[in-house]
Amino acid sequence: MRDPYDVLGVSKTAGAGEIKSAFRKLAKKLHPDSNRNDAKAASRFAELNAAYEIVGDDKKRKAFDRGEIDAEGKPRFQGFGGGQGFGGSGPGGGPWGQAHGNDANFESFSFGPEGIRRGAGGGRGGGAGGFEDLLRGMFGEMGGQRARQGRDHGRASGFGSYVDPEEFGAQAAGRDLNASLTINLEDAAKGVKTRVHLPTGKDVEVKIPAGLTDGQQIRLKGQGWPGAGGNGDALITVNIAPHPLFEVHGADLRLDLAVTLYEAVLGAKVRVPTLDGAVELAIPANTSSGRTFRLKGKGLKSKAATGDLLATVRIVLPDAADDELATLMRQWRSDKPYDPRKG
Repeated sequence: MRDPYDVLGVSKTAGAGEIKSAFRKLAKKLHPDSNRNDAKAASRFAELNAAYEIVGDDKKRKAFDRGEIDAEGKPRFQGFGGGQGFGGSGPGGGPWGQAHGNDANFESFSFGPEGIRRGAGGGRGGGAGGFEDLLRGMFGEMGGQRARQGRDHGRASGFGSYVDPEEFGAQAAGRDLNASLTINLEDAAKGVKTRVHLPTGKDVEVKIPAGLTDGQQIRLKGQGWPGAGGNGDALITVNIAPHPLFEVHGADLRLDLAVTLYEAVLGAKVRVPTLDGAVELAIPANTSSGRTFRLKGKGLKSKAATGDLLATVRIVLPDAADDELATLMRQWRSDKPYDPRKG
């Protein structure tokens, strides 16, 4: 994916307001509903949403700027510190053991029917403390205690250190992972099946139920980080991308409805967009800007109820100055003055 700043057309020093304004402008231009004959419109709109998910979120933006996540929001590999431990960069470093320089004595561990064993060996990694410290670091004091018990059992039986595989597996279950997904408002309202890329590298299908709200989480069982005791779960946070027309307020939707001066004065029937298609609304004569009309049942559907669409009138004057209108207003001001701000 391209740099999210380039996708949004803003600089890295842009403020939150400038970023939001750029997104709204591009969302109106690239929305698939406005580009029905463009096969690439959906992908460009998805790229725009993904970019705004990074740059429009303060925490993710800072993480991206620091190089901690990439343009898709996935963590960047930072490498391991030091030269020992799990896959350390030091000579001979690797899983479940340490090696130092050319020292041939190092700790090694194997898993078999009797559990996890430490093989014979000495050197700087050969003491019991290494394995105990490793387990204690991973699983707390109980892990170190089990290692000491296993060491005593191993000495008595003639084998290396022993850990019960059932106990170890239960402690080493995989962790849950977190991922995020951005969908458009139409998909959130109606429900959709889509795919999400997990930090594990897998792409999995997610079923989005109708009426899902912004920030809601979906749990995918067994799709988390793997572990000896089984996989954790994947927690998918679903974000709803800002819509070029509607604002979400719980189950209700809000819309600015532009009308002409003569429609507001004389009354008119105007078409109002909804998620289900445009409907006709009767604007009564002498309607002031700011008056709100409620369209029942045209909001978001949820388990509890269906919201409404709240359309607020905004009177819009012609783009160009009009001499006749100006003359009429001056005459009106002279003959029939009034003060809407009185009191």
